Amino acid sequence: MDLIETKSETEASNSVPPAPVLPVSVIVPVRNEARNLSRCLQSLAGAGEVYVIDSQSTDETVALAEAHGAKVIQFYYSGGWPKKRQWALDTLPLACDWVLLLDADEVMTPELLEEIRRALKNPEMDGYAIRLQMYFLGRILRHCDASFWKLSLFRKGRGRFECRLKDQDGSMADIEIHEHVVVDGPTAELRNSLVHHNADSLSRYILKHNEYSNWEARVLLQPEGDSEEVKANLFGKQAQRRRWLKRNLYRLPGSPVLLFLYRYIFRLGFLDGVPGLIYCAFQAVQMFHSKAKIYELKHELRRELKTGRN
Repeated sequence: MDLIETKSETEASNSVPPAPVLPVSVIVPVRNEARNLSRCLQSLAGAGEVYVIDSQSTDETVALAEAHGAKVIQFYYSGGWPKKRQWALDTLPLACDWVLLLDADEVMTPELLEEIRRALKNPEMDGYAIRLQMYFLGRILRHCDASFWKLSLFRKGRGRFECRLKDQDGSMADIEIHEHVVVDGPTAELRNSLVHHNADSLSRYILKHNEYSNWEARVLLQPEGDSEEVKANLFGKQAQRRRWLKRNLYRLPGSPVLLFLYRYIFRLGFLDGVPGLIYCAFQAVQMFHSKAKIYELKHELRRELKTGRN
C-alpha cells in the first residue's frame, strides 16, 4: 500500500510542469524571418510563453516557430493605429506579469537572461531598457553611434507604444518603427546587452528602410506635438537626444553628408572596417531618401492646393 501511494505521489509530482526559468510573456513580430528566427527562439528557452506574431510569411517562418514551441498568431494590417506590437499587447491573453518585446534578429545571452530573472524580483521597477549590441554584415559595430537602448521589458498593462502618426498604411510597414514604449512607473537600465544581427542581407535591409523612410517623411513633415510622448530633448535620454538631433539635422543643407561624417569620422566608424563604412553610408542614404520624400509630399500638397483654388 505504501509502495502504491509513493508511486502515485511520484507520478503526480512528475505531471506538474516545472516553473519557467524566466516568467515573462515574449512577443516576437515577424515577416519572412526564417533566416533569423531559430537563433532567436533558441535563446528564449525557459521563457514562460512565446508569441510569434506573423504577417503572412511566405517562407518557413511559421513552421520554424511552431517547431520551437511558440504560439503563432497572424496579424492582418489594414492601416492606421495600432500597429503590430501594440495590437499584440492589446489583444493577446498574456499569462505572465512581465512582457518582453524581441525582434527576430535579436538574441538573448545567458548573462542577460540571468540579469532579467533577478530584475523581475524588484517590486519598485515597472520597466527596463536593454542595450543592443549590433552585428552588421557579420561584425560587431563598436563605433558608428550604432549602439542604442530599447525599453523592451515591462510589467503587463504598464507599457504602451506612443503613436506618432495615426494616418499610416502598409507602405510604412505594419510594425512600429521609431515609436518608443512609454511605461507608467519607474524604469531602469540593464547592464547586459541583446545581440542584434541587424543585416545579414543588404537587399532586405534596403527594402525595410524604404518603408521606414516612407514613415519618417510623414512624421517629420508634421509639427512636433502631443502625438510624441517621448519629447525631443538634446539633454534628455538617448531616445530624446536622437529625436532632437534628427529633427534639427534634417533642416540643414547637406544633412546626409553631415550625418555620414558624424558617424564615420567623429564617432570613429572607420574603426569598424568595411561594415562600418557601409552602415554609415546607408544611414546617410536613408536620411537622403526621407528628405527627398518630404520634398515630394510638399510638392504634392502645393499641387493639391493649387488645383483646389482653380
